Amino acid sequence: MTKSTIVHLEERTARLTILIDPRKKAVFERLCAQEDLTSSQVLRRMIRSYIEERTGRPWAPSEQDSKNPGGPVGRGGGRRRPSRS
Repeated sequence: MTKSTIVHLEERTARLTILIDPRKKAVFERLCAQEDLTSSQVLRRMIRSYIEERTGRPWAPSEQDSKNPGGPVGRGGGRRRPSRS
């Protein structure tokens, strides 16, 4: 891989789909617009703050994060469905 083809973790994107009450969405979007921000910008900031709060350190993408984006818990937040055996 040449230097020009390397994509840093923060430059890649993944889609996060959530369901939200339409009234809350409208208020949220209006408040974001008042700050001249998109809802995505605000949500990314909130997620980064949450990560920093929970890990106790500033957010910095690392090689570890790119290999294991789900962290030690992994996908699904550590919850497993009971087996049906």
